[in-house]
Amino acid sequence: MTQLSVNINKIATLRNARGGNVPDLIKAAMDCERFGAQGITVHPRPDERHIRYDDVYALKEVVKTEFNIEGFPSQSFMELVLEIKPAQVTLVPDPPSVITSNAGWDTIENKKFLKDVISDLKAAGMRVSIFIDPNIKMIEHAKETGADRIELYTEAFAKKFPFDNNEAIAPYMDAARKAVSLDLGINAGHDLNLDNLNFFFKNIPGLLEVSIGHAIISDALYLGLENVIQMYLRQLK
Repeated sequence: MTQLSVNINKIATLRNARGGNVPDLIKAAMDCERFGAQGITVHPRPDERHIRYDDVYALKEVVKTEFNIEGFPSQSFMELVLEIKPAQVTLVPDPPSVITSNAGWDTIENKKFLKDVISDLKAAGMRVSIFIDPNIKMIEHAKETGADRIELYTEAFAKKFPFDNNEAIAPYMDAARKAVSLDLGINAGHDLNLDNLNFFFKNIPGLLEVSIGHAIISDALYLGLENVIQMYLRQLK
């Protein structure tokens, strides 16, 4: 079964825009779980423009499903996750200035760095996934870093999907087959939505988890959070 992990960054963005505690991020995370989400994802960034480090500590106390923390493995990020010990850490190569994740790791150039980081995280008992483009060579070298899973960066798929869904999915199918052959678990995320999720799910062998935030929160403005989470879960059946 492919699990749905709800990224709640956008709820924190809305809260921070006004100050105070509305909407209540912690209650929202608990509600997502109550409505059927099988995981909660956060991506704290150094400027804390959405998820704050304090949020991560508060979420640790209430998240009952899988807790996934994404981020670039800076010293402060590593200190955070080594203390929190979420079920999964997803490593992304984001520089501090980017608005959202926009590329996967170069697992050749960064192999030693990733090996060292992943070794520390796994020694502390966490599963490690690394954000990666659907590039066969990068996936082959991802295996050598010691990662448990890869998270396929799906923006390119989402952009091409409305025009040629078969062309859009082809490199991701190849990437998934390679990952399965290497015994790497497969996650996916970025711009997956109600239009393209089911097609992606049906064509990617071994898909374990999708992490979706922006689309879920945007849809929830019109349709309600509980209803939207159920709609996304139906796309994964």
